[in-house]
Amino acid sequence: MSSMDLLVTLLLLASPVALAKSSPSLPAIFTFGDSIFDAGNNHFNKNCTAQADFPPYGSSFFHQPTGRFTNGRTVADFISQFIGLPLQKSFLELQIQILNRTLKRFPSNGINFASAGSGFLLDTNKDMRVTPIQTQLQQFQTLVEQNKIEKSVIQESLFLLESGSNDIFNYFLPFQTTTLSPDDYVDSMLTQVNKTIDQIYKLGARRIAIFSLGPVGCVPARALLPNAPTNKCFGKMNVMAKKYNRRLEDIVNIIPTNYPGAIAVFGAVFQTYPARYGFSDVLNACCGGGTLGGLKQCGREGYKICNNPNEFMFWDFYHPTERTYHLMSKALWNGNENKIRPFNLMALATNFTF
Repeated sequence: MSSMDLLVTLLLLASPVALAKSSPSLPAIFTFGDSIFDAGNNHFNKNCTAQADFPPYGSSFFHQPTGRFTNGRTVADFISQFIGLPLQKSFLELQIQILNRTLKRFPSNGINFASAGSGFLLDTNKDMRVTPIQTQLQQFQTLVEQNKIEKSVIQESLFLLESGSNDIFNYFLPFQTTTLSPDDYVDSMLTQVNKTIDQIYKLGARRIAIFSLGPVGCVPARALLPNAPTNKCFGKMNVMAKKYNRRLEDIVNIIPTNYPGAIAVFGAVFQTYPARYGFSDVLNACCGGGTLGGLKQCGREGYKICNNPNEFMFWDFYHPTERTYHLMSKALWNGNENKIRPFNLMALATNFTF
């Protein structure tokens, strides 16, 4: 991050942020992606080994594990609260409740389909039995085709999409067997992005927010990679993420042209990371073990935890703290065009004619 980016970020986050709730005309949020959004789908997928359903996950807000890979709320949770909607539950939790007849129908405030560890590429963490974006979309499509969600509600709802960090991190794993160059690998990711946008549009999505990748090369889990530095971010990984982000924004920019009636915004997550603002530690995980706290998952045997998660940018070896997510969410909600463009989520949520 350049000094100018840092200055802009600090000014944005230090200034008062209006968190006015939007018009109730926005009925629901439908969320697809990875751990930035996951509200417990992995928890209710008992075949999945990528889990955060044990203490101290969830300890700062929910006071118990919820399947979220942080100490509290995620970006999707904060956006929902800013809009004034109840938090969306995970699809698999709702499906179980309906099968058990403890719930009659899917709720009107939306559904969270995200699965931690997933990516745009089908092979990403396949051995962990995560739910790839393609399956998440199929779950949504089935509900639409079965008239479990009203089509009029879908067209008025907000769609959140974020994925790709696991794809890029896995590219650098020592046992990765891909023969693709970094550019070709990014191409394969973006092919799936285009397919995802096409599918949700055909299913009725008209208000779409697509988030870029954050600085994945800075996560404490880079300590697991034999060629990654631990005294600074992994430059090669961040370069790859930035290339993906630039081309992702190009895709978002032409959505209104390619898909009549659709409105899309690009959340520049890489620029919303709050740098050193109010944090005493931006390198190490609050909860984990080993170098950078990145060699052991939070909550696993032998882990250590910090006294105050609010002082840390990272909660565990891969994921930000709730406070980091809150700062990011505020920047996406009513930040300027350095953070989200062509307008922010508050504008997207409260206006349908631009």
